[in-house]
Amino acid sequence: MSASRTERLLNLLIALLNTRYGLRRSELRDKVYHDTSGNDVAFGRMFERDKNDLRQFGFEVETLTELGWSEDDPATTRYRIGKESNRLPDVQLDPEEWTVLLLASQLWERAALGSAAQSALRKLQATGRTSEVQLPAGLQPRIKPAGQAFDDLVNAMHAGRPVTFRYLAGSTGKEEQRTVEPWGLGSRFGQWYLVGFDRARQAARHFRLSRLTSAVSIMERERYSPPADFDVRQELDRLPELPLRSAVVNVREGRLLALRRRALESVPAAPAPALPGFDRLAIQYRDPEVLAEELASYGPDAVAAAPEELVAAVRRRLRAAADFSASQVPRYSFPSARPRTARPRTSEDQLKRMLQLVPFLVHNQGLHIQEVASRFGITRKELEDDLRILICSGLPEGYPDDLLDIQWENDHVFITQDLDLTRPVRFTVDEACALLTGLETLNGLPGIAEGGALESVTLKLLAAAGQEGLRAASLSGPRIGPADASTHSVVRQAIEGREQLHLRYLSPQRDKVTERDVDPLRLYSLDNTWYFEAYCHLVEGLRNFRLDRIQDVRPNGRPAAADITPGTGVPAKLFTPNDDDTTIILQLTRQGRGLADDYYAERTAELPDGGLVAEVRFGNTAWLPMFVAQHGGAARILAPAEVADAAQDWLDASLASYGG
Repeated sequence: MSASRTERLLNLLIALLNTRYGLRRSELRDKVYHDTSGNDVAFGRMFERDKNDLRQFGFEVETLTELGWSEDDPATTRYRIGKESNRLPDVQLDPEEWTVLLLASQLWERAALGSAAQSALRKLQATGRTSEVQLPAGLQPRIKPAGQAFDDLVNAMHAGRPVTFRYLAGSTGKEEQRTVEPWGLGSRFGQWYLVGFDRARQAARHFRLSRLTSAVSIMERERYSPPADFDVRQELDRLPELPLRSAVVNVREGRLLALRRRALESVPAAPAPALPGFDRLAIQYRDPEVLAEELASYGPDAVAAAPEELVAAVRRRLRAAADFSASQVPRYSFPSARPRTARPRTSEDQLKRMLQLVPFLVHNQGLHIQEVASRFGITRKELEDDLRILICSGLPEGYPDDLLDIQWENDHVFITQDLDLTRPVRFTVDEACALLTGLETLNGLPGIAEGGALESVTLKLLAAAGQEGLRAASLSGPRIGPADASTHSVVRQAIEGREQLHLRYLSPQRDKVTERDVDPLRLYSLDNTWYFEAYCHLVEGLRNFRLDRIQDVRPNGRPAAADITPGTGVPAKLFTPNDDDTTIILQLTRQGRGLADDYYAERTAELPDGGLVAEVRFGNTAWLPMFVAQHGGAARILAPAEVADAAQDWLDASLASYGG
C-alpha cells in the first residue's frame, strides 16, 4: 500500500462516514478517486479492493439500493459506513482496573500478539489518561515467546486457513507430515499445544509445538470454520499430564551441579555400564524431548544411557546441530544499523495507526509530540509523516473546515477538526485475544488475582469486544504463578522496602554456587520462570537471577542504594549489554528466527529460505557451544571463527559420546 493509496483510503473512509444517505459509485469516483480514465472495469476492481481493505480495518461498508432496483446497477446503488456499528464502545476503568489491564497488555512483549495488545491498549487509552496509574513495584510478568511456529499458527487460525508441518509423534516416535485445521492454541504443563482437526485422521488431535520438526506452512487458498462452541481452555484441561519417568544419565565427575540437584537417590539399571570418569544419575522427566534439549546442551559432560527413546532424541538434536553447522554459509548483507523491531512496518500499519491516532489526540490534547510518538512506539519522523497525511485528508471537495485540522506548533499536538473519527475502531480478533488471554493468564499472579479488579475489567472488555471477544476462547495462556512463592515474596518485599538481600546462588554457566549481596530492582517472568534484576556487589554491576536457582535468600539488614536504577527499557531484558561484549553472527532457520528477538539482535539479514542472519552481543561466549547444541539445528555460529570452531568441536565431542 503506497502513501497515496493510504491517503486515498483515509479520504474514502471519511467520505463514507460523513454521509447520511450514502454516495454513489460515480460520486466517489469523481470526488475521492479523481478518476477520469473512463475504464469502469478497472475502477470497479479498485473500489472493491478498497472496500475489502476498510473491512479489514474494522469498517463495514453498507450497500443501499433504490426501491425496486438491484445492487448490480451502479446508478441506483449508494455506499456509506454507519457511525456506530464499527466503533469501540466507551469503556470506563478505575485505577485498579487500569493497573491490571496494563499488566495484561505487557505480558506478550515480543510474542506474536505483543503488537496487537499494545494496539488494543491505545484504543482504550483514547478515551482517558492513564498517567496516574502506578504498576506494582518492580513487577513485570511476561509470556515467553513461543517461536515462529506460534506466530504462524495464530495468523492461520484467525484467518481460517489450514496449515501443514512435519511432526514427531510421541506415541510412535515417527516423523510425519500433518495437515491440520487449527482451532486453538494453549499452554499446559509448561508446553504450548495446538488443538485442531487432523485431516489425515479425520479427528481432532493435540500437537505439542516443541515436537514440530519443520516450519509451519499456511494454505492460503483454502478456508475452514472451527466448531462454534470450541474452547481451548476446556480442551486442554482434559489433557492428562505425561507420567513421571526416570532416565539414566552419565554425568562427568564434579560437573553439572544444577542437574545433580535433581538426581534421585536410587539409579535404575541401564543396558550399558557407567562410563569411566562419570557418575551415573537418575533424573525424573515427563517429556523426553524437553529433557533431550537440556542434555544436548551439556554436550560431552552428560550422556544419556536410558531409555533408548531419550538417547535417540539427544543424538538427533546433536546430529541436526552438527549438520547445520557444517553446511554452506549463505550470502547475506546487513542493512544500515538501526534498532530492530519485531517485524518491518507496512503502510497497512500506518493507516491502522492513524485511525487510532485521531481519537487519541482528541482525548489527549496538548501532549508533547515526542510523548505521542513514544505512546505509539514510533519515531518522531514517522509520527510527523502520519500527521502530514492526516492534515491533507477530509471530505471530498470540501472547504478548509472540512479537512482534519491538526497542529503541532511548539512541539505540542492539538486537533480541532476530527470529522467523526473521535472513537476508535472496534477490537480486531488479535487485539481481543491478546488482552483477554492476558487477563486470564494473570489469574495465578500473587497480589493480582485476589482483588475484584481482574474480574471486573475482564467482564467490561468482553462486553466491549463483542463477537471478537468470543473468539478469545481459541487462546489460553500459561500459568505464571511462581513455583517458589516464598522466594518471590521475599524478593518483592525487598524491592518495595528498598532492602538489600544476601543470597546463595547456583550459576549453571559457571557450574558453582556463589554468595552475593544484591540490591533488588525489579521482578519479571517468562511464563512461570521468574527472575529478578539487581545490582550485584560481587561483580559491581547489574545482573539477572533466576528464582529457582536461589538456594537461600534473606535481607541482610542494609538498605539498598537509592541511586541505583534498573536497566533501561520496559520490560526488563534477560541480557544486559556491556561495552566489552563480543559480537556474534548467528544463522537461524525459519524455526529458530525468534531467537533473534529473544537475544536482542542489533542487526538482521533476511535469507531466501525464511531464516535470518543475526548480529547479537554476548558477554560470555564460553556457553555458546551449549546454545548451539540445545537448539538442535535451528542455530549456528558464523563468526568469529574461533567461537564457531569451539561450537563445532563441542558437537563433535558430544556425538562421539554417542558413538559418532
